[in-house]
Amino acid sequence: MAIDGKWNISIKTPMGEQAGVLTLKQEGDALTGEMASQGNSTPIENGKVEGEKLSWHAKITTPMPMTLEFEGLTEGDKISGNVKLGAFGTSTFSGEAA
Repeated sequence: MAIDGKWNISIKTPMGEQAGVLTLKQEGDALTGEMASQGNSTPIENGKVEGEKLSWHAKITTPMPMTLEFEGLTEGDKISGNVKLGAFGTSTFSGEAA
């Protein structure tokens, strides 16, 4: 599973699809990096790799402050999974290697 690198992602939200760039780096079972969208970037937190699964959190401020909680998988040059949108429930995200 190739995780390291940049990913162009799209998150389905109640306000429509939101595009961003995710930069990931795996070291053992730890996952680090950052997420950038709408001219802002934030480091990912609590990043983990467990077998084929990845998970991380990202604190955003735009369009409103909240912590996004991601769980996903990579398959080749694709990434997809679920994301908790704070008080707005759970949705999905997907993307491709940049």
